[in-house]
Amino acid sequence: MQTHKQIDVLYFASLAEQAGKDEERLSFDGDSLVALYQQLTERYGFRLAQHKIAVAINHEITDWDTPIQQGDIVAFIPPVAGG
Repeated sequence: MQTHKQIDVLYFASLAEQAGKDEERLSFDGDSLVALYQQLTERYGFRLAQHKIAVAINHEITDWDTPIQQGDIVAFIPPVAGG
C-alpha cells in the first residue's frame, strides 16, 4: 500500500544544476527510491541513469532497495569528476 509522505530531497553537483536547487521538501506517494528518482527525472530532466548515482537516507549511504519513510532526508549523489 502506498502512503503519502513528506520528505526532504537533497541534490548535489549536476543534479542540483538540472533541478535548479540543492534541496526541496516534497510529498511522495510511495516508498521506492527508484520510483522517486524516476519521478524527479521526469520533472527535472536528469540525464544520469540511476545506476550511476549513489543514494543516501538520513545522511547514510544506502542501496536503492531501502524503503522511504515519512520525514526521511533523501540525497541523490552523482559521481564526482576528478583528475
